[in-house]
Amino acid sequence: MAETVGIRVPDIGDVDKVTVIELLVAVGDTVAVDDGLITLESDKASMDVPATVGGKLVELTVAVGDEVSEGSVIARLEVAERPAPPAGEPAVAPVAPSTADLQAELLVLGSGPGGYTAAFRAADLGKKVVLVERYAQLGGVCLNVGCIPSKALLHAARVLDEAAGFKAHGIDFGEPKIDLDQLRGWKDSVVSQLTSGIAGMAKRRQVQVVHGTGRLIDAHTLEVTAPEGVAEGTRTIAFEQAILAVGSRVTRIPGFPYDDPRVIDSTGALELAEIPARLLIVGGGIIGLEMATVYGALGSAVTVVELADGLIPGCDRDLVKPLEKRLRSNYGTEILLSSKVTAVAAQKKGLKVTFDGEGAPAPALFDRVLVAAGRRPNGDLIDAEAAGVAVDERGFIAVDREQRTNVAHIFAIGDLVGQPMLAHKATHEARVAAEVAAGEKSGFDARVIPSVAYTDPEVAWVGLTETEAKARGIAYKKGNFPWSASGRALSIGRRDGSTKLLFDPATDRLLGAGIVGPNAGELIAELALAIEMDCEAADIALTVHPHPTLSETVGLAAEAFEGTITDLYIPRRRKKKS
Repeated sequence: MAETVGIRVPDIGDVDKVTVIELLVAVGDTVAVDDGLITLESDKASMDVPATVGGKLVELTVAVGDEVSEGSVIARLEVAERPAPPAGEPAVAPVAPSTADLQAELLVLGSGPGGYTAAFRAADLGKKVVLVERYAQLGGVCLNVGCIPSKALLHAARVLDEAAGFKAHGIDFGEPKIDLDQLRGWKDSVVSQLTSGIAGMAKRRQVQVVHGTGRLIDAHTLEVTAPEGVAEGTRTIAFEQAILAVGSRVTRIPGFPYDDPRVIDSTGALELAEIPARLLIVGGGIIGLEMATVYGALGSAVTVVELADGLIPGCDRDLVKPLEKRLRSNYGTEILLSSKVTAVAAQKKGLKVTFDGEGAPAPALFDRVLVAAGRRPNGDLIDAEAAGVAVDERGFIAVDREQRTNVAHIFAIGDLVGQPMLAHKATHEARVAAEVAAGEKSGFDARVIPSVAYTDPEVAWVGLTETEAKARGIAYKKGNFPWSASGRALSIGRRDGSTKLLFDPATDRLLGAGIVGPNAGELIAELALAIEMDCEAADIALTVHPHPTLSETVGLAAEAFEGTITDLYIPRRRKKKS
């Protein structure tokens, strides 16, 4: 028999009454657990009232403009009796809260930039949060073995390169002496400072941290296996809601001898065990080129092999060209494009690598082979299907703009939900998921997400690229400012950069931007904001930028588009719109 269940207004804090401002469903609709039914608003905040059971909506007892209090019945659902399982098959039901080792209103699986942001935001909104992390320290891949240690080593590489470059300007620092243990220790100290800071913030917010590898048992239970040697062993956590933030892992190329310690991934490269005399990097994307910058500066003879016909596929060629030129000229980096590795054979004196492709060299020996051929999401490693969460064949989990999966009370964020796999995307998705889980109205609606290669020079872009515009037939006009005309760039010895802006020829609105040069990653943020704010060329050009700075090139590129620039000679002034 069907059962009718009333849905009541939950805890609304220290206010007596709130106003119904929106009905999210209609009588006759079928709703799932945690689906929003109505939206309430007070002078402090707004919140959705979710369904606590799933079923058919048979009555809405409120209308827009009504005032309700905590405990008021706002809807009634017809809940069908659960069918009995087929003969011989066990009934599938969540682990009862009383049988689990821990209870959580909100479980966050993974403590990378997305995971810890979600946990902390949810805790700030009053949720009882349990945060599960497989690493010994919080921070996930990014802080422990990714973004942060790589940027520390890239800074060291930049210092080495700048010191060497000043010999031509009258200052000779002599041959650098590299204490690898001390360099590694400094890099590790940077990581430790950040991870310990996150642990402190978790403690202050009363976020309970559990270390171990998690897998879903059902839609409301997670099993956590503690690292070997930890007394807790295997525990279960019962949760009302969950945010999956388990990130991604390195893509492995079949046939490589991964049991040989000389074949490494980005994690192994950042351990800085040695400076190999001969290093092969498989993959000419951002991670591969960042490591080429580090090891080239430290003294390795680096070879980069890339299957595509250009480095950083998807980025405009004019932005990549200065980087490719500097890698070749400063470090002697060998770059093999439209090529691939067909075999890696472990030998006593090194790894013998065979290549195939246009202009591929003869087989060669390398001391280390770094595989940097991309990353894949970890959606296939957490038994998400046991909770009813759909995972595609690549390991991605689809979500809506509220970061909900197909199971309404389970959210997913970060690398797990699709490209681009970037920490700053994950943190914004995390805030959305946490706020929605806490009953607030929120949604992920970023128009653009900037990308940065922290190489030397840095390469950064946001919004529409020229490559994409041409492929999709999108009309655009361009404003470009070469750094060879920038006083600041010349004064730091870096005339090889450039700033370009793409505008809609009909409206003059900024569509995209690309920058190559030192600190390009810092400069691109202004242009991301400009796109979000629908800025026109004149908005950027008339913004007073400080002089002399590299940021000034942004305003000058807009002036070049406008035809008002005086720092370059442009023979023909752009025709103004009538």
